[in-house]
Amino acid sequence: MSWTIATFNVNSVRSRLPVLERWLNNSKVDVLCLQETKARDEDFPLQAFVDMGYFVAFRGQKSYNGVAIASLEEPDEIVYGFDDGKEPVFDTRALSVRFGDIWVMNTYVPQGKSIDHDDYMVKQEFLRRTQTTISDRISDGKRVLWVGDMNVAPEEKDVANPKNKAKHVCFHRDIRDLFGTVCQGLVDVFRSHRPEEGEFSFWDYRVKNALDRNIGWRIDHILASPDLAKLSSDSWIYRDPRGWEKPSDHTPVLASFDL
Repeated sequence: MSWTIATFNVNSVRSRLPVLERWLNNSKVDVLCLQETKARDEDFPLQAFVDMGYFVAFRGQKSYNGVAIASLEEPDEIVYGFDDGKEPVFDTRALSVRFGDIWVMNTYVPQGKSIDHDDYMVKQEFLRRTQTTISDRISDGKRVLWVGDMNVAPEEKDVANPKNKAKHVCFHRDIRDLFGTVCQGLVDVFRSHRPEEGEFSFWDYRVKNALDRNIGWRIDHILASPDLAKLSSDSWIYRDPRGWEKPSDHTPVLASFDL
């Protein structure tokens, strides 16, 4: 069975609904992980997803954060945030669903603001807690997919003009090293299929003609435990939606698996 998962920072699910409908009504996506939905739960456009055939788990807040997972199959289990007993729970930044022995963990990792800001420490702690959650699930005999907007570009080829980004919170050496530690034992599914340069998932609105000039970042990722990664048949960035009317500053990243 071919099974496709996608991750997409929509930068407001209600604003991006026309983009989502245009895409999903013409493409088969079994599981869609959304970040930065920016909608309170009572304002989430649930019916639109139901009309497209999806079950949706979501948790959000007004004008900020928010995560959702839409799936053609209803999951066996849903976990909002981190269930490690610690505060904050981060339930509008982390959401997990389980299908049989497969956990899908969708995260919107804090950006961090700057390397001397308190939020940078929050970002690092969020990544460490993610690592613990993933390790616990693998130890429990489950297969794991960790997807989302990670706000980390792991390698120089994952960002345009890397020499200018050395002190950026999404590319600083320390955060890249920590991200590498969190990813130990996981496979970057996109890179296993697309090793070339110039592949990005985010183009900043503030950079003039960023998409046309391909001045971007690859900060949206699909990472898999090895047992799942070996079943991956392809992974790609769907660049088109970034050029549609009223786009997000991100675009979908997808991966297909032969389960």
